[in-house]
Amino acid sequence: MTTRWLTPEEQRAWRAYIAGSSLLEDAIDRQLQQDAGMPHLYYSILANLSEAPDRRLRMTELAEKSKITRSRLTYAVTRLEKDGLIAREGCPSDKRGSIAALTDEGMSVLERAAPGHVATVRATLFDRLTPRQVRQLEEIFSEVAGALEDEEARSTADEVPWRRRSGRPCS
Repeated sequence: MTTRWLTPEEQRAWRAYIAGSSLLEDAIDRQLQQDAGMPHLYYSILANLSEAPDRRLRMTELAEKSKITRSRLTYAVTRLEKDGLIAREGCPSDKRGSIAALTDEGMSVLERAAPGHVATVRATLFDRLTPRQVRQLEEIFSEVAGALEDEEARSTADEVPWRRRSGRPCS
């Protein structure tokens, strides 16, 4: 197979993406560490749970939504559980399953952290873009995410670490 090297324009775009996404993630992490004492990943886990029915998700589903391995999620949830922000529950219909539940304290922490988080996202990203660029950003990453999710759906669980058979749904 012949390698399709990036064109100079593609190389500039790729490097700009890498620099911008790294700096953006760093700014968001710094703000969340300063204001809420947690990294962006933990905030995202709490946010995913806050949007779930009854503020609960099966661990495998939470790993998939967070796009992290189950072991990394287990570590994060253990830490959040120690802080009283998440409670783990057994799955009534599948003894091997586990559910992460956002506690009232976790919801309170999330609600206190959200204004600063949104302000940082706005200041570091959206305030620097025109409305047209915001639409383009959405179009570009919707296309990329959609294509990658299609590829992921055709992959085996071994190829995509956060995709695991979750057994029966918890009820």
